[in-house]
Amino acid sequence: MIDRLIGNILQWAAGHHDEGRYSPVAIVFHWTMAALVTVQLFWGWWMGRLPAGGAKVAAHDLHYLIGVLMLVLVIGRLSWRMLAPGPINDADKPGWESTAAHITHYVFYICLFGLPLTGWAMISATAREQELSLVGYIPWPLMPMQDLTAVQRWRVEAISEWMHWGMVIALLLMIPLHVGAAIKHHLIDRDDVLHGMLPVVPQLSRRRTRWQRRWRALEGWVKSLARRLWPGFR
Repeated sequence: MIDRLIGNILQWAAGHHDEGRYSPVAIVFHWTMAALVTVQLFWGWWMGRLPAGGAKVAAHDLHYLIGVLMLVLVIGRLSWRMLAPGPINDADKPGWESTAAHITHYVFYICLFGLPLTGWAMISATAREQELSLVGYIPWPLMPMQDLTAVQRWRVEAISEWMHWGMVIALLLMIPLHVGAAIKHHLIDRDDVLHGMLPVVPQLSRRRTRWQRRWRALEGWVKSLARRLWPGFR
């Protein structure tokens, strides 16, 4: 019975994919994670400016709470994507843009997994009195670092913090690129990429525009320049 239920769910998702759209499950995962990432980036910046005291402790507690939730959600999102791969849309056309989209996709997953994991490691290393939970009700364990020496735990904390900030910077760079690419697909290419993840945005009619011609001309100029600088570039 469970196998039949799973099969029906995957068939339902495939029906959306056949229409060039992501399933509602994938859409909810995507926009929920996007909202939480935005909140965490702002919240992390804001709590870093707070003076020591109760407000700063409360801000950190909320940051940890959202971090645990994000880790669970990104595991769920990746699991769903493996069970029900997304649609083949215009972003999958051969070329440098498709390659860039796949690289961006992998970087996002590294950051979405790495940020909560490194935060979890920092707390587990040097703040073991901190209580973690999922949505405030389900206890969340600390990583088993109680047998490490104080020096080893501080080393783990330092490395995790360095990685945490590195991935924050990566996200701050990748998010504008990701948003810009989605807007470019919608307004210039006039394809189905944005509509597939945000169905409330109507897909524009497919026709040649002056913006497409300008983009193609710019793309051709960049490729020509790249070939002059690197003769092996294709």
